Amino acid sequence: MLLLEHKGIAYRTVELLSGAHPRLVRMRGFSGHRAPIRRVDGRSHRSLSTLDRMGTVPALRFGSERVQGNRNIARFLDCVQPRPELFPADPDRRRAVEEAELWADEVLQMAARRIGLAGALHGLDAFRERGNAGRLGALLSRSEPHRALVSRVSARFVFRANPRSERELLDALPAMLEKIDAWIAAGVLGSAQLNAADYMIAPSLALIAYLPQPRAEIEAHPAGALLERVLPEPLAAGA
Repeated sequence: MLLLEHKGIAYRTVELLSGAHPRLVRMRGFSGHRAPIRRVDGRSHRSLSTLDRMGTVPALRFGSERVQGNRNIARFLDCVQPRPELFPADPDRRRAVEEAELWADEVLQMAARRIGLAGALHGLDAFRERGNAGRLGALLSRSEPHRALVSRVSARFVFRANPRSERELLDALPAMLEKIDAWIAAGVLGSAQLNAADYMIAPSLALIAYLPQPRAEIEAHPAGALLERVLPEPLAAGA
């Protein structure tokens, strides 16, 4: 959605039921993946690889074209509508943006999922507003019972989130934020024109920020200002 908005391309969203979305995306004509694309602790296990082979989101239908995955979608959109670009024209700067984008896709995104799901194991009260509202809207589902069920199942059986992994990932969060800060200082992220890496990193930070303690840590870094620029905090109801 952020990539399409960057391009100024009108779009319609189709929300799929969390948990059933791999099968539902296949029913809409999208293929699965021949090999697993996601890893937990450096490897793919049976549940995760099965979901990858069935089908994944985000999935974009553009005319007769069907494209899956943020990185593939970014490159597809730059082909069909070159301006405003998602990657710098300068080869060195593009390599730096692609490095940040790849890290965000393969490392930060999985860390964010597992931190969020481990938080859900403590109950929905662990989230701001019980996960009903925030920068990404309602998490997983607009229904609290469904959110609680899907998050627990996903945490235990898909993303291997548990108290030990939660502690390890939270301990690793400062280093991840410092990595993002360094890219900001170098102009790879947060430049005058946002790029594909900015749009990959901000949603993962937004997911982590549904939990109060990591949220405060993010806001204390330049990464927090990038998050606010890319995905501003929505106004509270009645404000």
